[in-house]
Order: sequence, then structure tokens, then C-alpha cells
Amino acid sequence: MRTFRDAKAMAKSLRQSLARRGVTVSHSESLELVADQFGFDNWNVLAARISSPGIALEPAVPILRIFSVEQAWEFYREFLGFTVDWEHRFAPDLPLYAQVSRAGATLHLSEHHGDANPGSAVFIWLTGLDDLHRELLDKQYPYARPGIEESPWQARTMSVIDPFGNTLRFSEPRTPRGR
Repeated sequence: MRTFRDAKAMAKSLRQSLARRGVTVSHSESLELVADQFGFDNWNVLAARISSPGIALEPAVPILRIFSVEQAWEFYREFLGFTVDWEHRFAPDLPLYAQVSRAGATLHLSEHHGDANPGSAVFIWLTGLDDLHRELLDKQYPYARPGIEESPWQARTMSVIDPFGNTLRFSEPRTPRGR
């Protein structure tokens, strides 16, 4: 099953098959049975999880406003350990737009005036929060010594603020993230 249409066709086929055997179920009951067969709590959860034809959403990539390339590289590369994937300028004397990444997290950094507001926040799920915390503290970065907070919604979070007022919230769930 790949699409919403496939799941609905399965429910219709199930309903017809049961009717031939003298078992009557409503359309909504057949949808719930299909969802149950795929291990979902109900049809609404299944419908939300399967893709629509031709649509495949990828993880969002936040754009963070920066004002100094030197400060950005010191913070994102040297302190946080991100790698610069690419850089773009329309001309050598124009603002930078760049992509940095680390272990599955991707961020865009921009000096362009209209791209983002300083003071934004980015939420990043991860595993290994204690290791990252220890790594950052060991660097003795003079502008940040983050701590770990216990969040009331079943996660542990370490917030780090970049030189431009943007907050990165690295968060590790206390229990494995489910479907």
C-alpha cells in the first residue's frame, strides 16, 4: 500500500469479500479494519501516514539569519561540529547563503536581509544528547556552556544560542519515538 487511494481500495475489497461470505460491515468499519491490519490505532492515523499520489515531503530545512560569516563559522563549524556543504554568493561582495549539516541535521545560513528573522528557534531531535553535551563543554567555547533540561513532555533538551540570537534546541526523547 503506497497511497490513500490504495488503502481505500483495500477497504472496499475487504467489505465486498466479507459481504460474499454473509458478513456485513459498514464502509467506515472496513476502513478501521484496514488500519488495524497495518498496526495503526485508527483510520485517521493511517490516512495521515500514507502519502498522497505524487507528494513526498522531506524534512524541513530551517533558514537562520546570520550577520558575520566569521562568527557563523566559529559557532557552527568549530563549536557545534557542522560541515559546510556549500556556499553561494551572487557576487563576491554580496551576502552569503550556505548550507551546513551534521549527522542528519541540515541548516541554511543566510546574510540576506529578507530570508529569516534573527532570534528564530530550531528544534532538532537526536540521540546521544549526553555525548553532544560533553563534546560541546570540552571545547570550552567562551560564549556558550549549555546545560541539559528535563522537559515536561518526555524529552531532555539542550538549548544553544548562536551569535545572532537564534536558538537550537537539541532534544532527546526519554522513550523511543513511536509512529
